[in-house]
Amino acid sequence: MTACSRRNFVSGVGALILTTGATVSLTAQGESDKQAKPKRYAMVHDETACIGCTACMEACRETNQVPEGVSRLEIIRSEPIGEFPNQEYEFFRQSCQHCTNAPCVAVCPTGASYIDPETGIVDVHKDLCVGCQYCVAVCPYRVRFIHPVHKTADKCNFCRDTNLANGKQPACVEACPTKALTFGDMNDPQSAVAMKVKMNPVYRTKVELGTQPNLYHIPFGKGEHR
Repeated sequence: MTACSRRNFVSGVGALILTTGATVSLTAQGESDKQAKPKRYAMVHDETACIGCTACMEACRETNQVPEGVSRLEIIRSEPIGEFPNQEYEFFRQSCQHCTNAPCVAVCPTGASYIDPETGIVDVHKDLCVGCQYCVAVCPYRVRFIHPVHKTADKCNFCRDTNLANGKQPACVEACPTKALTFGDMNDPQSAVAMKVKMNPVYRTKVELGTQPNLYHIPFGKGEHR
């Protein structure tokens, strides 16, 4: 079996996993419906504000000590839109979606890949990861990689153990010169990220897979959206 067919097989298994394992919580009779929900951290990338400077990528690499050759975050530039000299570009953020229904978590044989119940952040227990790469293969967004030093699965974790642990915003958010990134708790309707999603047209990628991604995009408004 070729490497390509192996990946397609595992990805297919992951798609099936997405349809199972749903968790249902029931509110006890008489309990207040206003009971506080756990946090669900999310991010919005405003493509109308992004200038493709890649300051976010550099800040992520420095803050999280990401080695050269791999990346937790990429800004992808589109083909030119329009005619010279009035050409424009669309910039697309590619990083972990922090899926509420994460196939990488469902497929992990050791429990290394998990969703933090207090924040909704998808993360990796490095001490449990055996480097099997099942999560890398099954991720429909192709954003996981094996860390060349630690030899374990790695990806964006919203700077959970660096900036967030120190009460700051993710490094990419702090570094963006045009404020194209908004981060916060989607379960708080008054948070900046919830308001941003409410007040703007947004889209998420591959929602048809049932992953329930928590990375939102404000569309550039020209050309074809992913």
